Order: sequence, then C-alpha cells, then structure tokens
Amino acid sequence: MANEKIELSKNDRLSVWWRHQFLQGSWNYERMQNGGWCYSIIPAIKKLYASEEDQKAALRRHLEFYNTHPYVSSPVMGVTLALEEGRANGEPVDDVTIQGVKIGMMGPLAGVGDPVFWFTVRPILGALGASLALGGSILGPILFFVAWNVIRLAFEWYTQEFGYRAGSSISQDLSGGMLGQVTEGASILGMFIIGALVERWVSISFTPVVATIPQQEGAYIDWASLPAGAEGIKAALTQYAALGANGLDANKVTTLQQNLDQLIPGLAAVGLTLLCCWLLKKNVSPITIILALFAFGVVGRLLGFM
Repeated sequence: MANEKIELSKNDRLSVWWRHQFLQGSWNYERMQNGGWCYSIIPAIKKLYASEEDQKAALRRHLEFYNTHPYVSSPVMGVTLALEEGRANGEPVDDVTIQGVKIGMMGPLAGVGDPVFWFTVRPILGALGASLALGGSILGPILFFVAWNVIRLAFEWYTQEFGYRAGSSISQDLSGGMLGQVTEGASILGMFIIGALVERWVSISFTPVVATIPQQEGAYIDWASLPAGAEGIKAALTQYAALGANGLDANKVTTLQQNLDQLIPGLAAVGLTLLCCWLLKKNVSPITIILALFAFGVVGRLLGFM
C-alpha cells in the first residue's frame, strides 16, 4: 500500500475545473491571478499530499506570480496537475520545473485568448443575440448567455483534460529530456510574443520640443483665409486630408519622441520594459516598480517633459 500510485480522479479534476472559474476572484497588482490559481488547485493538493507540511509547501509554490487569459488557463492547469501528480508519486519534478512550465505556457496562451474569445466568439454570439432581441424575441439575451457559457465551460474542461493527458506523458519521459524541451520552447515562444507586444502595451512619450521650423506657404492651412460657415469647415477638412497633421500650424514642431521614433520606433517602450525586467531580477518588488513609474509619470507631466 505504501507504493500505491496516487491518481487524481475525474471528480478531483472536476473540482479543480469548477474552482478555476473563479481564477480572477482575488486578482492583485503584485502577483495577479496567483490567489485564484492557488484556490483552484487545492482539491488536487489535498488528494496528492497526505502530509500537512507537503500541502503547505505545494500551496506556497503555487502562490508565485501567475497571469494569463482566464479562459485559456485551463491547459496550463491540466499540465500542472499532471506534474504535481508525478511529483507526489516520486518523479523528479521540482518547484522550478513546475513554475517554469506555468510561466512558459501562460505567455503564449494569453496572446491567443483575446482574439479567440473577446474578438471572435463573443462578438458573433452578441450579434446573433442582438438581432433576435431587436426583433422582439426574448431568446436573444438567453441565447447569448447560454451559448457563451456552454462554449466557455466546455472549452475549459476539455482543454484542462488535454493538458492533463499531455502533462502525464511529459512527466513520464523525464529521462528523455522532453520536459526540458517543452519548458524551453514555451519560454522562448512566450518571450517572443511579449517582446512583439511591448510597443502595444507600453506607452511612453517625451514631449520636449527639439526643433520649430516655419513652413512654406501652402504647406499648412491658412485659417484666416478660410471662408465662413460650412464651406470653411469643408475646405479645412480637405486641406487637412492632403497635408496631414503637420499642416495644422504655420510652424512644424518636432518633439524628442518623434526623433526617437524616427531612430527606432518603440525605443522608449523597449528601454522601459528592459529596465523593469532588470529591477525584477534585482528582487525589487513589483509594487515598488509600479509606484515608482506612477510617480515618475506624474512628475514628468508636471515638469513638462512627458
């Protein structure tokens, strides 16, 4: 009996799946979804580890930083359940491996969740429900609510099961290095996606004026010569379409941010991101970094350089 293999039953995995619906329940700015993740995995931890000390240690390692799209978090949970099950049965799965797999998977999946759910499935169902509602049918909102939740719940359950089965295969092939390859590949893909999205997620602009150049006549809108009324508005819009934003004023103003964008677009955003990564590597608290960025932005605005 001492060597009997511990396995998570379907009911155990269903309990985790149900709790996982509340992943966002204790979201925080420092470790984001870690509280909801830890709450979700408690049924599995209780089943896998009989010792109270082992349970506490497992919960502590799952209180580390975690953040991804809540609907595509299920495959990460499935793989994690398989790794925890392997660890409970004596396989050489350590804390670094479990956390590495979680971090490696959450980045790529986060980039998938928004386009699939927020920008595809939900608008389609919303449009269908709205068309029925505009026709006077009460089935419109009911259809949207039922279809959305059926799709969401089914997707989360089956992707958790897929991750669990895939994770079992990975944990059983530790000798072949498959787990290391999966972790490394997921980490590389995650870093690639994060790097590609830096310019979209990080916004920083330096406003000091580095040059003011008078423009030649005809290169800007002569507001004084425009006709009155609707004809003047039409003429201004026509000229703006031809001249662009530089045609609004007689002087062409160039800011520091425009020069940086001409050199390397997004350079300031990348620099700020790398600075935050360096500070995190130096064990600076994320809350400290957030407050420092907030203060820097306020001061920069007051002093006129941002």
